[in-house]
Amino acid sequence: MANAAAQAAAPQAAPQPFAPHDWKSVRAQFLLRPDYAHLSNFFFASNPTPVREAIAKYRKAFDENPYNFLDDNMFERDQDMLWRQVCAAAAEYTGGQPHEIALTSSTTMGLALIYNGLRLKPGQEILTTTHEFYPHHESIRLACDKWGASWRKIPLYESSLNFSADKAIARIRAAIRPHTRVVGVTWVHSNTGVRLPIAEVAAVIKDLNRNRDEADRILLVVDGVHGFGVADEDVAKMGCDFFSAGTHKWILGPHGTGIIWGKAESWKHVQPTIPSLMAPETEDAWRQERPPHGPTEAAWISPGGFFAYEHQWATVEAFRFVRQIGRKRIQDRILELNGQIKEGLARMKHVTLHTPLDPAVSAGIVTFDVQGYKPKDVVRILRDNRVVASATPYAVPHVRLSAGIVNFPKEIDKALKVIRSLA
Repeated sequence: MANAAAQAAAPQAAPQPFAPHDWKSVRAQFLLRPDYAHLSNFFFASNPTPVREAIAKYRKAFDENPYNFLDDNMFERDQDMLWRQVCAAAAEYTGGQPHEIALTSSTTMGLALIYNGLRLKPGQEILTTTHEFYPHHESIRLACDKWGASWRKIPLYESSLNFSADKAIARIRAAIRPHTRVVGVTWVHSNTGVRLPIAEVAAVIKDLNRNRDEADRILLVVDGVHGFGVADEDVAKMGCDFFSAGTHKWILGPHGTGIIWGKAESWKHVQPTIPSLMAPETEDAWRQERPPHGPTEAAWISPGGFFAYEHQWATVEAFRFVRQIGRKRIQDRILELNGQIKEGLARMKHVTLHTPLDPAVSAGIVTFDVQGYKPKDVVRILRDNRVVASATPYAVPHVRLSAGIVNFPKEIDKALKVIRSLA
């Protein structure tokens, strides 16, 4: 007891200022348990210090005076609405404009709002791929059931390890038909780690749209969550029409937050699904008992109802944090660490690697199989050795590792050592 009291009374070391150029200082911003190698960074973010502090600040203000704090920052004066700061921070990161951003709770919600609102016609189709995750396929299926449209899936590759961007682009071009209204793809495939060149897909669609009327123009929808916060690319310059991503993964934002970026001219094609609290025009129309004036805007798509605003508004700090470190530095670090994983696995004869070695067509996800073991068994063995991995939740699952800016090479060495022991 005396020792404990002495330790409690001892002066605590002052927290060191954040040094964005130092990866140890970056790691120190997180409360991740140091006795684990956290190699599932694609999943659900641990929040860095400034994000946690912002959440705590807003939560305290709500607890002290909930009505006034919410009214002052959400409804009273347009220029004081904190959600506008979130849109501005997201727009800066995407290279777009604040009026092009809708705020959501996740990638899934964003995809559902887009597809459900696209006003498809019977006879039109959505073209997608066999590599999409469940929420993307299910959003498409539900939309087609609602509008009386159809959908079709095509494979972009047989061997993900030997993925060819040129062949994938050629397959998309060849699969588009006169009645194809939407093409839905994923930037980084969570079952294989393949990164699709979205700008090249968009260029193909732009070329095919040259002779199409506006009502039949092909729209490109992207599930972008596993590239957003990893790749050093401006989303707004890729050429897609809509881009949905959660900000509680690679952006390191508060849980239950996400965005849709959409071209200003593309939002008019989307019918709102959930009444918004961020669209003065739709509220004014209700009060005046008239339809809203003008085409749909991004704000009309942001779902209403009361959110966990302490999380939504603290997303500003997540964007600021990753911008402090630098988007290219983050990309280079993630590619370097995941390259170490891939190269180590590729040298093991009892391992089948599924993710391309080329960093140009991969990102922060590495998937593989270990001969003689089910993926969940490998994950369990890694966890027993204090390495956090996952098994992909697809019909054909794989083991998945994912290194981020909180990791160091020695942690990857530890994971590789465990996998090597399974030979």
